[in-house]
Amino acid sequence: MKNPADLSAIEARRSIGARELLPSDLVDACIARIEARNPAVNAVITTDFEVARATAAAADAALNTSTALPALHGLPVLIKDLSRTKGLRTTFGSRCFADHVPDHDDIVVERLRSAGAIVLGKTNTPEFGAGANTSNLVFGATGNPYDPSVTSGGSSGGSAAALASHMVPLASGSDLGGSLRIPASYCGVVGMRPSPGVVASRSHVSGFSPLWTDGPMARSVKDLALMLSAISGFDVRDPLCAPGLDFSFNELHQIEDLALARVGFSTDLGVADVETDIAALFAGRRSAIGQHFRSAQALDIDLSDAADIFRVLRAESLYAAYGALAEARPDEIGQNVRVNILEATSLSLADTAQADAGHTKLYRDFQQLFQHIDYLICPATAVSPFPVADNHPVAINGKPLTEYYAWYAITWALSLTGCPVITLPCGFDAKGMPFGIQIVGPRHSDAKLLRIAHSLELALAADGLGRVSPKFDAEASDTPE
Repeated sequence: MKNPADLSAIEARRSIGARELLPSDLVDACIARIEARNPAVNAVITTDFEVARATAAAADAALNTSTALPALHGLPVLIKDLSRTKGLRTTFGSRCFADHVPDHDDIVVERLRSAGAIVLGKTNTPEFGAGANTSNLVFGATGNPYDPSVTSGGSSGGSAAALASHMVPLASGSDLGGSLRIPASYCGVVGMRPSPGVVASRSHVSGFSPLWTDGPMARSVKDLALMLSAISGFDVRDPLCAPGLDFSFNELHQIEDLALARVGFSTDLGVADVETDIAALFAGRRSAIGQHFRSAQALDIDLSDAADIFRVLRAESLYAAYGALAEARPDEIGQNVRVNILEATSLSLADTAQADAGHTKLYRDFQQLFQHIDYLICPATAVSPFPVADNHPVAINGKPLTEYYAWYAITWALSLTGCPVITLPCGFDAKGMPFGIQIVGPRHSDAKLLRIAHSLELALAADGLGRVSPKFDAEASDTPE
């Protein structure tokens, strides 16, 4: 009999709806899986098992009523430690908040609970999400389930590692420069950076900035869509949110035929340094992917202006959120955040004005790309997972890298475009680690992008390039999903 912790979110919800699986049994199975596998990867850093079991018992009782069950009824979920959880420690990965217990939920958590999800705990993140290696001075580092000696990526590395380890079917993430997409790629799961405003926020300090967005993470596109349907929706307090941007899970039932779509490929977006082995791997995967589409072509994309734009806007955003804290408690703030705060203090109004103008031009120019193609595909990461003890790669192809975020230009350049992006597993690299691709659609094409990603996910699985679970013990499956 299949362990309930190995069920997809869709399978588990159908079984609960059919009264074949009790939420309490599913929660117990996921708790047992966390206890068994988390010591190897350090993905879950705070638990709420007693409350979760009580919530599950109430969910069991609800099955005996005629009341319609919510979309995520009884489904266990883990929350990235950048989101506030009422009554449950939320540290943001910082020593400044090591014992912080919020008195309210952030809107993503609030909506998950309202949809019937059961919070089991919090997942690890670098301090304030700054960095693409999940490590901090409160909880340490999160290892990769496929090889705990290397990074799970970041900043949603804890969520990605927990999903890959089958601890839960769903987990929350967030993304400024690649924080959903990089760990999804490294851990062989699925992550989505929605169009800004699709998932509302009441907590982002720079609310008018399109850089930061919350998003769903799962082991399949269908599960991803189910979670997005629960967390999307209008909230007037988010300046970028608008009515009509929410996503209905029923929209996924429409068929998106790959053979009718035009796709373009870019290895580096004209801005990213990409490891030679990764570039060669992607070149080989292009034919496997492209054969499923109506047309496929390599594109000469030039986002070289993104480097200066992102440097300024990132520093501006982090200073707005944490500048005062860093000045008040400098000895408790980690290196990555300090670098951005220091950079922000050296910028002038002219620098930020120029960055804003450049950002606007980059956005407008990039949207024109979709007059000629329907989707863009590029690698999700520029290097294979590196040692978990390293803050970041120091060089790519012998070229020294200065900023800690320089190595993942392949994701943060796309953050500037305002487009929705989904990371899909696409086999393994030469080192035997998961390799992921980014699928990019026009701004606000989130529902259509989910449908095309689902179709491509099925095609890749048929080609032997689908997701394969890491092996922890006898229960772990090595069958492509």
